[in-house]
Amino acid sequence: MSMFSTGLLVLTSPLHTLPLRIAPVLSSAAQVVERTLYVHLHPGLILGGAGGPPRPVFINPVVDLSSLISRLYSNAADVCGHLDVRVLLTNVRPGVGMGTGQGCPFPTPQALSHPPEVVLTDFPVQDPSQSTLVAQCLQRYAGHCYTCGPGLASVLLHPQLEEQLQEGVERVDQETEGASQERRGQAEPLENYSDVVVGGTFDRLHGAHKTLLNTACLLANRRFLIGVCDQEMLKKKALKELIEPYSLRVQRLQQFLNDVRPSLQVEIVPLDDPFGASVVDSELQCIVVSEETRKGGDAVNKRRLENGLPGLIVHEIHLLKDAHHTETEEEKISSSSLRSRLLGTLLTPPEDRSHLPAVPYVIGLTGGSGSGKTSIARRLEALGAARIDSDQLGHETYRPGAVAYQRVQEEFGSDILNEDRTINRRALGRKVFGNKERLKALTDIVWPEIALLVKERIHQAREEGKTVCVVDAAVLLEAGWTDMVHEVWVTIIPEEEAVSRITERDGVSNEDALKRLQSQWSNAKQVEHANVVLCTQWEPDFTQKQVLKAWNLLQKRIIQRPEANPPS
Repeated sequence: MSMFSTGLLVLTSPLHTLPLRIAPVLSSAAQVVERTLYVHLHPGLILGGAGGPPRPVFINPVVDLSSLISRLYSNAADVCGHLDVRVLLTNVRPGVGMGTGQGCPFPTPQALSHPPEVVLTDFPVQDPSQSTLVAQCLQRYAGHCYTCGPGLASVLLHPQLEEQLQEGVERVDQETEGASQERRGQAEPLENYSDVVVGGTFDRLHGAHKTLLNTACLLANRRFLIGVCDQEMLKKKALKELIEPYSLRVQRLQQFLNDVRPSLQVEIVPLDDPFGASVVDSELQCIVVSEETRKGGDAVNKRRLENGLPGLIVHEIHLLKDAHHTETEEEKISSSSLRSRLLGTLLTPPEDRSHLPAVPYVIGLTGGSGSGKTSIARRLEALGAARIDSDQLGHETYRPGAVAYQRVQEEFGSDILNEDRTINRRALGRKVFGNKERLKALTDIVWPEIALLVKERIHQAREEGKTVCVVDAAVLLEAGWTDMVHEVWVTIIPEEEAVSRITERDGVSNEDALKRLQSQWSNAKQVEHANVVLCTQWEPDFTQKQVLKAWNLLQKRIIQRPEANPPS
């Protein structure tokens, strides 16, 4: 079967049966769609029947619908995590009966961020001879609701669902049919509010974010206010250097909400403290929180009362469990877990380095003091890489007779020499510490000489038949040595952990350790230049897993390079 980038899934099963059907349906859809899957709910829709083509109708926001959306995103994370699933709510409106057809939610087809190339449905086709008619009817229905791509294809998922899963669903359907008849007629309505607020980091939108956002969209009639963490609110976040820029997070939120509920007035504001506008906006009526942030909602209400404002209704949603979490990750679906999974992967493609020899493939490994850079370099060496220690090469440039030796002595005076005429690096350090001009004078002498030695070692590694070479260099980025390497790998660690390691390792004070770190490029600045990021904050076993992941992915990249597969 052909694969499509974007698809629209029209779910027609009754709401009470969907929680049981949703996993096999999503699993089947994932065999057809590879990037974005929009989900349109129309319980009871009949395709290909008598009476002309079906029309889209409004459905009532009921508690079952909210539960279903949470279940849908949870199942999506479990069975098709690679898909960007979005539940569309344009046809959800309070005050109408389920499927009564009061009004039309689509006076004109709604434009989506990614026009669907294929429309899929769970509608059961009893007679195979009717499949073509149902497919045509499905395409017309989809085109009435949304602006779809040219040549829209259609797929009827019902025959594809795995037999045993389908049998299980049908068995449960039969068991619950009688009990559900009465329940469907008395579906509990979901409360609605004029203005609803939520807050969060919203880094790399995942199922838990989408559940929160969709729930707020169900509750809000007029305005949806979103506070997005920025600056001060990010300082305590795990792997904060990997959090997407504020502007990108806002852009993705806007795109998602414009797809999901375009009629809502959406306001997105930066959040630099835990409260933001939620404690001063008199028009707000409801705040949506998770189990984890319930206390935050209560704190908002306390502050609102202090400000003479009425408290907000606190609507709590359940956390989504992460079926794929590891021992080092949270059990819930979270952005910090997603960021940890980025460690060791290729974050940005390498720049063109066709001017470099194809072999060995050179990794430039850098990171701040105490980041564990050298331990990672040794792990890579154990996997087969040639390791080049630029700090050790720096010592060589200071040896009597070396080119840099004479120039450093001329620049900084003979009082930097020991009795045996070797350079006293502590004395030299005192002359340049805190003096940018003098430090630049030193690095202008030393760095080019170290670079020459690095190139010699890379050539030596090539002669020895090494396919990968790792240059362990704290100043890789500052010195502009990136043109010597194919990829830049950066090790990061929180500042407080780095200070602790430096004081223990070097016997210096916390203040001196902090000064050393602040004289270097920040983690965030280094990550901007990184192709791969690693972190040694946790147990050595987790560091080793990161390195192995990075190494294995690197081997694939090396094999896939054009120069590795010359035309025959």
